[in-house]
Order: sequence, then C-alpha cells, then structure tokens
Amino acid sequence: MSRHWPVRVAAPLVLVLLLVSGLAGCRDEPAEPTRIRIATGSPTAVYHAFGQSLAAVLNRELPGVRAEVVVTAASAQNVRLVGSGAAELGFTQADVLPAREPEHPSVLAVARVYDDLLHLVTRAGGPIRTLADLRGRRVSVGADGSGTEITATRLLEVAQLDGDRIRQEHLGLDDSMTALREDRIDAFFFSGGLPVRGVADLAERTSLRIVDLGEWTEALRRGYGQVYVTRDIPRSMYQAEPVSTVANPNYLIVRADLPAALVRDVTRLLMERRAELAAAHPAAGRMSQRSAIVTTPLPLHPGAAQWYRAAKP
Repeated sequence: MSRHWPVRVAAPLVLVLLLVSGLAGCRDEPAEPTRIRIATGSPTAVYHAFGQSLAAVLNRELPGVRAEVVVTAASAQNVRLVGSGAAELGFTQADVLPAREPEHPSVLAVARVYDDLLHLVTRAGGPIRTLADLRGRRVSVGADGSGTEITATRLLEVAQLDGDRIRQEHLGLDDSMTALREDRIDAFFFSGGLPVRGVADLAERTSLRIVDLGEWTEALRRGYGQVYVTRDIPRSMYQAEPVSTVANPNYLIVRADLPAALVRDVTRLLMERRAELAAAHPAAGRMSQRSAIVTTPLPLHPGAAQWYRAAKP
C-alpha cells in the first residue's frame, strides 16, 4: 500500500500543474498597438512639422496607439498611400483630389486644416520679376507626386508657359533650395502653409524674391474649379517684398475603413490640442471648427462627423 502512495499524490499534482499551465495560456497576450502612419512631405516643410507634432499628441494621449510620420513627396503621393492602406492619415491639397465626390471613396476627410500658398522663389537680384519671365529659364516645378507639381503645372498651362517653354526640373523643396543656391536653377515653385521653414532658412542666407502670382487665381478657377483663392505673403515671412499668390485648402485625410471611434479621437485631439500643434508650426493654429468641416469634394469620415456634431463651436 505504502509503495503506491507517491503515485496517488503525484497524479493530482500533475493535474493541478496542467490546469495552472492551461489557465496561463488562456490569458490574453498584450494587444498589438494600433499603428497610425501619417503621410507628410519634405522634412523642412509644413506637413512634416505638423505631422510630427500630431504623432506626439496621439502617442501621448491614446493608449495602444503608435503613431509615426512618413516622409513623402507630399499631396499626390499621400493620397495614394492613404487610399492603398499604406498609411492611415495624410495631408493633401484640395486641388489634388477629384473635382467631384467619389462614389466609393477609399479616402475621407478629418478636417480642413489651413491654406497652402504657392511660392515662386528666385534670387532677389535676378531677372525673374513676373511669371512671364520664366520663359526659357530653368525652373523646378516640384517633386513628382507632390501637390506643388500639380498646382505649378496648372498655373504654367493657363499662363501658356507649359511644354518646352521653360526648362522644367522636378525637385523637392530641399533639392530645389540647394539647386537655386548653387545656380543650377533660376527659380522654384513650392506650395505650403506660412511660413515654409525651408524657404525662411534659405532667406537668412540668400536674398530672395517671391514672385507675385495673385493675378492668376481667376484663370485657375475658370480652368480647374473653385478651390483656388488669393492670399498674401507679408514681408515678415521671408524679409522679401510682400506679394499676393494663389492658394488652396489643405486637408487631413484618413483611410475610409478606419474605425469611427479611433477617427473620432483623432479629430478631438486635432481640435483640442491646436495650441500645442501651433507651437510646431503656426499654420496648425489657423484651424477652427467652423472651417474644419468644409472639405468639399471629400466627405468627412463618420467618426470625424460624429465629433463635430457633438462638439460645441
């Protein structure tokens, strides 16, 4: 009898151990963080500064979220990335979007955030004083896949400067600034919210002229729709002569299939943390609830629309 006692004790002990092990295995593993990739633009432009600040806010205030910025060629590429699921959020100019609301959109709006102003930048002592002076010159029209490229190309078309009438380069902001400084181009276009940090940095080292483009707004509106408006670039921005120029709205966009609750939280933080976002770039401080919901032709995401309906103006 005594020699079988250890076996009788061992069997229940093994059973207990198996049960404990099984229960441990049934415990939920830590959930993978929800990834939010924010498609931005050049590291020296507004999208990137805004996106970095927004990512910091989301990471701090939304448990289980891991937000990060993605450097891109900007608007057109951002729309493609968000639409394909390669990014969750992104910034884009309104003129990059279809003229009409798509029937089955893969991209929706979170907010209209600020206006992008088209800069035509050249050296202050150079011969380029008007848009017509670009004829025969070496000009960067923006990186492939950027909103700058789309707006600048349209502008050159309505001004009858398209085709081979100018020597076009397709450079991003950083490369455009370097090329202008090294005399490899005569001027460059860039579309961004005021102030564009890269242009401001360049103005500290090089005397610049920002070419007035305000007279072309109506031609762009007739040819491409009503998104275009005229905005001023004051002397204080770049220590250059004040001018007016073509501008168009900027949107924060989101994947259409993101959960409404998540997008509602993103919208809430975008609006409630405007002061913090503006510290990263003044353009972020120009947002308002009244203007944020005007995202034609792109519908608001249901989560964003829920927040705006519940929030007090």
